[in-house]
Amino acid sequence: MHTLNRLLQGLESRFICGDPDTVIKTVVYDSRQATEGSLFVCIRGFVTDGHRFIEKVIGLNASAILIEDGQDAYPESELAEKAKEKGIAVVSVSDTRIALAHVSAAYFSHPSESLTMVGITGTKGKTTTTYMIRDIFEKAHKSTGLIGTVSNIIAGEERKADRTTPESYKLQEMLGQMVGKGQDSCVMEVSSQGLMLNRVYGCRFDVGAFTNLYHDHIGEHEHSDMDDYLKAKLLIFDQSDVGLVNADSAAADRVIKYAAARCPVYTYGIDKPCDVSASDLKTCRVNNRIGTSFTIKSPWYNGEVFVAMPGKFNVYNALCAASAAGVCGLPFEAVLDALSGVSVPGRLQSVPCDRGFTVLVDYAHNAASLENLLVTLREYCTGRLITMFGCGGDRAKSRRYEMGEVSGRLSDLTVITSDNPRSEDPAEIITDIMQGFSKTRGKCVIEPDRRTAIEKTLSLAKKDDFVIIAGKGHEDYQIFKDRTIHFDDAETVAEILSQMNS
Repeated sequence: MHTLNRLLQGLESRFICGDPDTVIKTVVYDSRQATEGSLFVCIRGFVTDGHRFIEKVIGLNASAILIEDGQDAYPESELAEKAKEKGIAVVSVSDTRIALAHVSAAYFSHPSESLTMVGITGTKGKTTTTYMIRDIFEKAHKSTGLIGTVSNIIAGEERKADRTTPESYKLQEMLGQMVGKGQDSCVMEVSSQGLMLNRVYGCRFDVGAFTNLYHDHIGEHEHSDMDDYLKAKLLIFDQSDVGLVNADSAAADRVIKYAAARCPVYTYGIDKPCDVSASDLKTCRVNNRIGTSFTIKSPWYNGEVFVAMPGKFNVYNALCAASAAGVCGLPFEAVLDALSGVSVPGRLQSVPCDRGFTVLVDYAHNAASLENLLVTLREYCTGRLITMFGCGGDRAKSRRYEMGEVSGRLSDLTVITSDNPRSEDPAEIITDIMQGFSKTRGKCVIEPDRRTAIEKTLSLAKKDDFVIIAGKGHEDYQIFKDRTIHFDDAETVAEILSQMNS
């Protein structure tokens, strides 16, 4: 049984009214979920302020309400008077986001303390790196959960993820489920928003890693500028026992300085001096998987490694994953086994094909990521690069021009189709893409229907070609103005290849 006083233990708070021993049956931060026995935590969001729903929550007979010092949505004296009439406890704290994380961790009996926790932050590479680490841990016979962008995995069960780093209550709930199912480890993506909004407050990471920093997530409801963006990411080291930092990142010096003041730090990289290094990189194909072999030198492992995902950026991801494994004392055999067979949904995901060409599904949905992808794959491809992509509706038009130009310049053949058109006309989006494409000498095919476009793309492929289905990656839906349908690129490719074979 949870009492309000027990959930608040260790959190600086001020009782306005009510019984500290009030029994709490649920913790909620959405007023629509408040019932008798609920502790309602008022969160100030970007769009609305939870304090504005206090009267509604009082009417629902919630047992307690947590408010933030200085809130002006509901006069404190009036709130105290109404709450006393209903026997509702009211408590004020300096930051209700921290309070939500604190009481949630207490409500689920501090599950992170029972898990080996690995957190990964950075602009790029978080998803791939977390999957690599989970695979290594599993090969080392560690029952490992995963929380991230593509999905949340608890005891082998995959669940759709709503956001990269869940709200603190949802996070603690999932960690509690991992512990309840006998898991001993968790690897998670930790977004800058998750750190800035205290969603991971109360979690102690055995390993916290920083992959890189690129221009992204700058906007009204995100970060004001790149300095603010980096500062948010640095916060992971405030709650890490050991830090890992990509020494080749442009922000490395600042990150290392910040991290080293808070915990022991290991650096990894390829170009600059570091603790964990990769050398002798060679593009290769092993067991029909394209990737890179390299020599790793580290405090824990030394020898040749093959990572079954192409590109230098995936060597960095592999180094980060191996470093996390080393810090956690896992055997080199687990690292080698996991990296040689790693597969990440929608991230250079290989779809089995016995027709002599290679098919890859990737999430590249802007010009920079598409260019990086195509330049990387050119090193492996002895035939043609055939790229199929579209652009999302209700997004910046500049992305369309830029992606059209990149594919026209770097692909031997481009198939232009729909992505998630949302409220826009797919034909108009394609017209915008063609504005950029027309600046190149590239060859293209236009097919607005995505399934038909995949059929055409595969039918045009020949021996030794690389077919890249780009833009949607792990997504299993397609959004139109009047409907949302199930659509999974990898699933669709597999179905069409099966039909072609029969």
